[in-house]
Amino acid sequence: MSDRPPRRAAAALGYRDFRLFQVGRFTAVVGTQMLSVAVGWQVYDLTRRPLDLGYVGLAQFLPGFVLALPAGHVADRADRRRIVALCQAVYVLVAAALIAFVETGASSPALIYALLVAFGAARGFSGPAGQALMPDLVPGEHFANAVAWGSSAWQVATIVGPAAGGVAYAAGGPTLAYGLGAALFVVSVVATLAIRTVPSRSKEEGASWASLLAGVRFVFAKKIILGALTLDLFAVLLGGATALLPVYARDVLHVGPTGLGVLRAAPGFGAALMAIGLAYRPLGGRAGGTLFACVLIFGVATIAFGASRSFPLSLAALVTLGAADLVSVVVRHTVVQLSTPPEMRGRVSAVNVVFIGASNELGEFESGVTAALLGTVPAVVLGGVGTCFVVLVSLFLFPELRRVDRLEPGAI
Repeated sequence: MSDRPPRRAAAALGYRDFRLFQVGRFTAVVGTQMLSVAVGWQVYDLTRRPLDLGYVGLAQFLPGFVLALPAGHVADRADRRRIVALCQAVYVLVAAALIAFVETGASSPALIYALLVAFGAARGFSGPAGQALMPDLVPGEHFANAVAWGSSAWQVATIVGPAAGGVAYAAGGPTLAYGLGAALFVVSVVATLAIRTVPSRSKEEGASWASLLAGVRFVFAKKIILGALTLDLFAVLLGGATALLPVYARDVLHVGPTGLGVLRAAPGFGAALMAIGLAYRPLGGRAGGTLFACVLIFGVATIAFGASRSFPLSLAALVTLGAADLVSVVVRHTVVQLSTPPEMRGRVSAVNVVFIGASNELGEFESGVTAALLGTVPAVVLGGVGTCFVVLVSLFLFPELRRVDRLEPGAI
């Protein structure tokens, strides 16, 4: 697994297969973000209804939610490398189909939603397999470092992807954005297939309801995991403003598709800075308390963004929001993986993916519905207030999470 004993700050990067995994993940995320910017702008350009942006999130969430249990079961029994690569190949096909949608002059957003359902189904299988694969690529003592570097790469991708998507859309329309996304997905397939590490698998044979539900039972029995997932779910579900960024870019801040790309990139920029900082200066003690504080900051930053009419102030709020959210990602992912036996990681990761999908894609749907009912600005501000309320309630509901000290094997 190891080429040589790695330096502490870059410990995880000393392992070849971890680097390949991150290359595949990075290019896939950049491609996904490019498609997200292009789809959001195109759908809003076609309909001018915020609710339709909510449907974009719902179309991606529902298949992942429906397929979560079988996806986790498959991730614990099949080769996780092949699962991830196959799903990335589906991304290539979806991007190609979106190009065909544009080039044929189609104008019904229903066709876009159908393609997003296919994209969401592939993500539903890729998410559990990818999360369960990463602990096999580095030793346990370097896993928290791997999460920090992995989060850093992911966040850099969320900076590059939206910005590139916005520039590509402005320069060559959706066709260019979708085409570049497809090319990046091809790179991700190649990098993933080059991983040599044979992932661990469950020794159980066959599928049963008991096996499929094992991950759900495990999560609800482990209150520390349940608390981390629940806090993230409701905080981002209520505080997710990214679905409404096309409305802000066009109608509130008046910055166009390029500005939309910059707005989409801002949370990733803040998170990337935080992730690099955590790689060199990991969280020490009181990780649980730090998690709650950062989610509270996330809510306050959401309120500031929602009320802002200044492009620089909006960017600053989104950067702060992204930095705070990154801490939640690192703590949650480390807690989940270090608290889960290797043979259960696929099924538990599937539950984790459902929570993440609910907080992101379902959160986009919630934001679209709320904006349609109350208006865009009130929807975002109210969501930020709701996030702060969730933090206060969770402090009392999940004392085990609040008392988490160090993110190390055996300490959780």
